[in-house]
Amino acid sequence: MDSISRVLQRIDAIEQRFNKPAVTASGFSALLSKAEQADKAPSQGNSTTSEIAKMVQVAAQKYGVDPKLAIAVAKTESNMTADAVSSAGAVGVMQLMPETARAMGVRNIYDPRENIDGGVKYLKQMLTTFNGDIEKSVAAYNAGPSAVTKYAGVPPYSETQAYVGKVLALYS
Repeated sequence: MDSISRVLQRIDAIEQRFNKPAVTASGFSALLSKAEQADKAPSQGNSTTSEIAKMVQVAAQKYGVDPKLAIAVAKTESNMTADAVSSAGAVGVMQLMPETARAMGVRNIYDPRENIDGGVKYLKQMLTTFNGDIEKSVAAYNAGPSAVTKYAGVPPYSETQAYVGKVLALYS
């Protein structure tokens, strides 16, 4: 039981870092039951794909980014899913890392509108940094601008190369 308590404490600490409500030991069973029911039921998330797409388009217009490029990044990052969380800790539709989200002024990384706004703002920052070069900007969105600068283009990381290819295919 002591190890379960330590795990729950660790989960609580991690969730607090990401501003998500903590799951208490007493609420864990209810949460697990709810998750199992959600797996069996058809998906009915808080935001539909069309609502997400509209949010991406609005943010793209706000920051002067081609909406088609922003949509391609959002689809590649999370398949337009608001509650997506990667194994690396990236959150939401445009898969923002918590540090990047904070730097972009995102206060609630789990709010799709804020997350998308921060993601498109970051994409615009990468486009500005790399003088409008879409390939480099998209690579920087995935691998970070320092990796793109270091390799003077798309880094030789298979994940980043596949990512860039997928975004560009959706964009074209």
